[in-house]
Amino acid sequence: MRISVDRSICTGHGRCYALAPLVFEPDDDGYCVVTRAEVEPDLAEQARVGALNCPEDAITVTD
Repeated sequence: MRISVDRSICTGHGRCYALAPLVFEPDDDGYCVVTRAEVEPDLAEQARVGALNCPEDAITVTD
């Protein structure tokens, strides 16, 4: 599974890294950063929850 963040529409709400801290983290300005290029199967659900809770739909999950 791969995850990407469209930094042009992320506004830094922080829901992604609050719900999925092993997949996402904030940068110095509070915007979402993906912490791993490939998400292992045991973190897939956490990654999806973080992405689904993004109010701007800035996170894309590709299986």
